[in-house]
Amino acid sequence: MRASMHRAASAALTQLLQFAPPDSPRSLPCSCGSQARYKEQRSKPVLTIVGLVTVIRPYYLCSRCHGGQFPTDSELDIVNTEFSPGVRRMQALVGQQSSFDRGRQELQLLAGIAVTTKAVERAAEAIGADIAQRDQKEIDRALQLQLPLEIGPKVPVLYILLDGTGVPVRKSETEGRQGKNQGQPARTREVKLGCVFTQTGLNEEGYPIRDVGSTTYVAAIETAERFGKRLYVEAWKRGWSQADQKVVIGDGAEWIWNIADQQFPGAVRSLTSSTPANICGTSLAPSILWTRPHNNAGFSAISPNSTPARSKS
Repeated sequence: MRASMHRAASAALTQLLQFAPPDSPRSLPCSCGSQARYKEQRSKPVLTIVGLVTVIRPYYLCSRCHGGQFPTDSELDIVNTEFSPGVRRMQALVGQQSSFDRGRQELQLLAGIAVTTKAVERAAEAIGADIAQRDQKEIDRALQLQLPLEIGPKVPVLYILLDGTGVPVRKSETEGRQGKNQGQPARTREVKLGCVFTQTGLNEEGYPIRDVGSTTYVAAIETAERFGKRLYVEAWKRGWSQADQKVVIGDGAEWIWNIADQQFPGAVRSLTSSTPANICGTSLAPSILWTRPHNNAGFSAISPNSTPARSKS
């Protein structure tokens, strides 16, 4: 019955996607400075969430540069692709949750959509690139001190937790990079992970507890300088400027405290003996924490009852 409904929906959608030849204008501006004139109607198969449809739309051709245009493709967001926006979102979702082949199987099982493994990979990477481009624009705005004012409720404590860990990559990604052992090539790349969360209450034992659902994440394979700016933008969006108390948590890595110095001056700094890359995704383990004074004059122990990072998520 699902297959029958998809066939009916595809037939109906195909009828809606039959665009008539233009009455006027019969020409469009071309990027070369000339005019692209209407030539003919052309068809294009497009896979949608209800099945395969055929789009018929006007085609314009420039006589100077011989470049063609399909204005309708831009309106429908199907330029240089045969997948609808809905299908591409599905591909990106399953592609980021598991292997690309597993994603292909899930699309077939759950939505009745048959695509190749490569199609899932390309869609996930393309949407990922779009997200990265938007993130970079926000970072650039932050560098220019043009961040919009984020209005929201005040919280007693806002935390930033960050760390880095090695992840296996293709050999081409480590070409020319020195490994941990002298003379050995690198087998991994360091991905930097940061999370921002809030705390408004205590648990039954009197320890500060992370607010449920308050954690957001950023991660990237990039330099510490660039990652610090990325994390700064996320913290700002979460209300860093309005928090009553601000805390940065990390291990003893020098790059972490360089980021704290550059991007989060004045914050309370806590050194944890646990691995932040592990506890970012679960709960903050009851580990020994040390607070770093603002003058960087060394580390001093603090009692568990004042630990800002002990939590049951």
